[in-house]
Amino acid sequence: MGFNCGIVGLPNVGKSTLFNALTQSAAADAQNYPFCTIEPNTGRVVVPDATLHKLADVAKSQKIIPTQLEIVDIAGLVKGASAGEGLGNKFLGNILSTDAIIHVVRCFENDDIVHVNGRIDPLSDIETIETELMLADMESIEKQMKNLEKKAHGLDKVAIRMLDDARLIRDGLARGVPARQSDADASPFNLLTAKPVIYVCNVDEASAATGNKFSDMVREKYGDSAPVLIISSKIEMEIAQIVDPDERKMFLDDLGLHESGLDQVIRTGYKTLGLQTFYTVGPKEAHAWTITAGMTAPQAAGKIHTDFERGFIRAEIISPDDFITYGGEVAVKEAGKMRLVGKEYVMQPGDICHFLFNN
Repeated sequence: MGFNCGIVGLPNVGKSTLFNALTQSAAADAQNYPFCTIEPNTGRVVVPDATLHKLADVAKSQKIIPTQLEIVDIAGLVKGASAGEGLGNKFLGNILSTDAIIHVVRCFENDDIVHVNGRIDPLSDIETIETELMLADMESIEKQMKNLEKKAHGLDKVAIRMLDDARLIRDGLARGVPARQSDADASPFNLLTAKPVIYVCNVDEASAATGNKFSDMVREKYGDSAPVLIISSKIEMEIAQIVDPDERKMFLDDLGLHESGLDQVIRTGYKTLGLQTFYTVGPKEAHAWTITAGMTAPQAAGKIHTDFERGFIRAEIISPDDFITYGGEVAVKEAGKMRLVGKEYVMQPGDICHFLFNN
């Protein structure tokens, strides 16, 4: 698994249409009325990886296992969701299990698709969702503070430190500052607004390449603090129907687009979450693994199996370029291009690894 993200937004902003397109399925019921997504739909998509396929070709791997992106389509939130309005806290809770939030914002005009607030105002829409997430976080952090206060009275040093962080986060939320922008450590509190957010401006087809006045508003206000992507859900649905890669490229070129919305989301998600890929390659399978940048070799080994990390001895590392250039592991070793690394080695993007460990 690579990472997972939840698609959120007001009703009728194009969330389910985007979900269908990104997962290349019809799993979500994209209808023109609020709350058509009653249960969170989950889809998994393969992360495009040309390097993995090249490595598999060289190694003549019988099986290719790419990393995946999991997408959860969460029902439309409305003002008052944190207090149970609309579909309420249940769907706020679904966001907690995700690594990042894709916040879909309606940036198109269409009289046939009703807007829950009766007007197109992307900044107001974002504020509505962000406010509900912060109100839910405020309730959560205050509950956690009560437990921490009891422990702090007992002079628990960890609780005292966490309580100081909780107060800073709570005060920030009260001022409208999401937890991800707090100077305090929000990681122990599992808060909604601590999660990285990617804003997706859902525009009309004519604005897919350049954006429009609505997406410009979003980029101007939020572009310095979070990624802002311009995507047309309708175009993505068309792209999803094109199987041939060359035809897909021609379709994108004709529209003046460099990449699909899915590729944008994956690339931006990896960058936002600080992720990278390493590989294990052999005749049986070529496998892509996702780790957090900065992980050591033993930690990466643990992504394959906890025993690999626990009994780690050393790792054999080959660069993908050398593997392809020399034609496989044996030739790389003969050329002296394979490296033996120990427990302190920090993984580099694209490393091909063979981990040696004690049982």
